[in-house]
Amino acid sequence: MDRRTFLAAALATTAAPAAFAGGHGRLFSFRGINNHTVTGTAEIVGNTVYLLDDFNFDSAPDPRIALGKDGVYDPATVHTLVLQPSQYKGASSWELRPSVNPDDYNEVWIWCEKFSVGLAIASAK
Repeated sequence: MDRRTFLAAALATTAAPAAFAGGHGRLFSFRGINNHTVTGTAEIVGNTVYLLDDFNFDSAPDPRIALGKDGVYDPATVHTLVLQPSQYKGASSWELRPSVNPDDYNEVWIWCEKFSVGLAIASAK
């Protein structure tokens, strides 16, 4: 898929255009945990979590995007989970539930819902 096709698809499936991501919100840098390789940048703008173009994830069953704080993601706070990544490389975005205040969190997680284990943490840059 070329870049134009990808951007058109991204615009059609996200609430906010991916073109607006990058430098407008809080930036987070990923590192893999539990033997996973995850690199790249996440950004939170308003109530949207963006994975930027440099995002790269080695894959796992049932991965989810979630918010955490100070090195902890609490599965009991399932309301911070958002949809499963549709791809493991490149830019994408997800809307947080209206009940979630992203300012209450300082990390973006990749969480394996199936095995209840963290795959990556993105800490504030």
